[in-house]
Amino acid sequence: MSMPEFFDRAPVVCVRDRLADLLGAAGDGVMEYHYADAVRLAGHSCPTVAGAFLLGRAALMTLYPGEIPERGGVSVRMPAPVDDGVTGVTAQVLTLLTGAAAENGFHGLGGQHVRSGLLDFAESVEGGPILFRRNDTGAAVALTLDLSSVPPDPAQRALLGPVLQGNADAAQRRAFGVAWQGRVRRLLLEHADDPAVIRIEQG
Repeated sequence: MSMPEFFDRAPVVCVRDRLADLLGAAGDGVMEYHYADAVRLAGHSCPTVAGAFLLGRAALMTLYPGEIPERGGVSVRMPAPVDDGVTGVTAQVLTLLTGAAAENGFHGLGGQHVRSGLLDFAESVEGGPILFRRNDTGAAVALTLDLSSVPPDPAQRALLGPVLQGNADAAQRRAFGVAWQGRVRRLLLEHADDPAVIRIEQG
């Protein structure tokens, strides 16, 4: 399986999942999530997937300063319905990193390690940030993704029409993919900790 080389240079999210430890899936429950894992989950790589990955990373780092974050220990509130825009894709990536799931999530063992119901969607578009809350301490953080300072490659826009209309040749399709991933690369490698891109507010 061939993926862009910069995927391996993107930030890594390390978490501890007590359920994984209990069931023998990972030593001490410690697991690492790489950007490629989010790509495999979503089936594609785009600024939304990269942005969601960085949002989840920033939220966990903020809620668990100086310690390994607890996967399954955080609730997530999305400010829009699941079918609004990129809300669903963003939520899937956040579930990957945090373990927080909607009603279709794991219902637990003996009342423990419950993941179902930790991810909540607004009934209508509220706007505003995504809210992350630790279930043990109640500490919360609100995050917003702003991609305006990382614009697309102009070549991407020029090639989009021919690609979508099916008129692009092989070279143009390759060029479009390179330009598309160029923005993703910049997000992951140059703006992972950029407060202008990942805006953090304490809850």
